[in-house]
Amino acid sequence: MKYFAFTSTFLACCTLSVVGHARDTIHNRGSDTLIPIAQAWATAYQSINPDVAIDVRGCGSDSGFLALINKTAGLANSSRAIKKKELLEANRNGVNPKEHLVGYDALSILVNKANPLSWTSVPSLAEIYGEGGSIDDWNKLGVAVPGCQKNKITVVGRPVWSGTHLFFQETILGKQREFRHDVNVVDVHNSDDIPGIINKDPCAIGYVSMAYDATDVKKLKISKDRNTAVVEATVAAAIDGSYPIARPLFMYTDGEPSGNLKAYLDWIKSDEGQCLLTQKGFAPIRSVTCGAK
Repeated sequence: MKYFAFTSTFLACCTLSVVGHARDTIHNRGSDTLIPIAQAWATAYQSINPDVAIDVRGCGSDSGFLALINKTAGLANSSRAIKKKELLEANRNGVNPKEHLVGYDALSILVNKANPLSWTSVPSLAEIYGEGGSIDDWNKLGVAVPGCQKNKITVVGRPVWSGTHLFFQETILGKQREFRHDVNVVDVHNSDDIPGIINKDPCAIGYVSMAYDATDVKKLKISKDRNTAVVEATVAAAIDGSYPIARPLFMYTDGEPSGNLKAYLDWIKSDEGQCLLTQKGFAPIRSVTCGAK
């Protein structure tokens, strides 16, 4: 059997949560974005089926697919679709990845509260984040940011193993364009650290799941281009696709799930599981009516 190795970087960034001590354990690996809801689902499911433990670890979508391919996890979380090369590796190792839609998300574009900018466009984001981009200071967007020396932009993003990184690259830059690399670029391992970094740096701009929005930073509205309407990152805009940086959220299994794994996924997609998803700031896969908790 062929195994695909985790790097030491993956191991260093992993978030661990083991819920329950039972005869059967579901090993759940992958997306950092999905960690809050994956842990919440695992905890809530214990009251439904205490004989099943859920072992949740989040280290980026890449790590989830690696674990599925290596057969060390039965459930992989991802904030992007599986890559062709991952699918080929899985098939070579006797794994048949099956995709399950579990929610929707939108990437919020955050800036410091001192920043007077209220909206931007996808082409402008491409010029901020893309290699050889023409926008490297706030003056080029028509604003001067109080407290930002020389008005130079600090570009905050995610590391290469992050599904959010890849989704942002393909949606904003296109598949052929790389991210810029210079002294004003900061890669952040954990999604929940991004708002704090932007709050402390008036020069910064960053992208993160809308579930990680914070009141101490400003969320920009986004337009598809410079001539179309601006849209805010909301649950409704994520579901209907009107927000330009909306995306589906997935879990993957090896083939059609059965037994406890199928029961768990069915519960995640149920009204109860989807209402828990909305409580964590994501968008459900269908319309659900959720009572007060």
